[in-house]
Amino acid sequence: MHIGLVGLGKMGGNMRTRMRDGGVTVVGFDRNPDVSDVGSLEELVEALPSPKVVWVMVPAGDPTRETVRQLGELLGEGDLVVDGGNSKYTDDQLNAELLGAKGIGFVDCGVSGGVWGLQNGYALMCGGSDEDVAKVQPAFDALKPDEGGFVHAGKKPGAGHFAKMVHNGIEYAMMQSYAEGWELLEKVDLVDNVTEVFDSWRSGTVIRSWLLDLLVAAVEEDPHLDKIAGYAEDSGEGRWTVEAAIENAVPMHVIAASLFARFTSRQDDSPAMKAIAAMRNQFGGHAVHTEPPVGGDANPG
Repeated sequence: MHIGLVGLGKMGGNMRTRMRDGGVTVVGFDRNPDVSDVGSLEELVEALPSPKVVWVMVPAGDPTRETVRQLGELLGEGDLVVDGGNSKYTDDQLNAELLGAKGIGFVDCGVSGGVWGLQNGYALMCGGSDEDVAKVQPAFDALKPDEGGFVHAGKKPGAGHFAKMVHNGIEYAMMQSYAEGWELLEKVDLVDNVTEVFDSWRSGTVIRSWLLDLLVAAVEEDPHLDKIAGYAEDSGEGRWTVEAAIENAVPMHVIAASLFARFTSRQDDSPAMKAIAAMRNQFGGHAVHTEPPVGGDANPG
């Protein structure tokens, strides 16, 4: 199989290597000429035999939309575009319509595996018609782990990215649970070997996972995580998961809370917590960490 790959960053570059190792001929394009195989998107398309398949691995949002638009002008009927980035599933529906009007197929594919994917394989969740997915199957087979790790999530555009979105929402909640447990073990002067406790959970327990493995690796290197700031970004997929839950009236207590916890991490001094401290002082004379507000130095009750 021949395939074009647009975007050769941390994920895309490793995916190019894994596909080549799996027997797929890959022509890669990136704005960084040091890693690119060709000098332009036009050259990439020209280098591919027909029907042409181009996999897009650029940041979600405008960069992906613009790349898909450009490919729509360069490709022809019977060709195919794969969006393997972290696009919102609603974008897939628009992109599929845009390309479909020109007879160009579209497959959306959620990709999980991070920097370890080159070695371990990538989990792939794709959406699109049976015919279009079949065109990309050799690339999927090269990228996925030796066993499992691939699913054709649905035939409608967006099915793959919707599945990946929910996957990431669950990931938010799992990470938050591990993090809160670690903080409690660190806080209470009772357990001597917190890192060893987490390490022991990696075998035989019902909460073992790859995320737990990664946390243990991190605390083995920095036992109290002193080198890391308590600030966590979000990729956007946690937000989209909560938005979809609201739109479909699905209760999502834990994933929503884990998303909001990341927002809290970005505040040096929470305005909401200031208001709570002030109210507690007003009604109950509870201690505050600054001078009490007027009227708040005595319990009115």
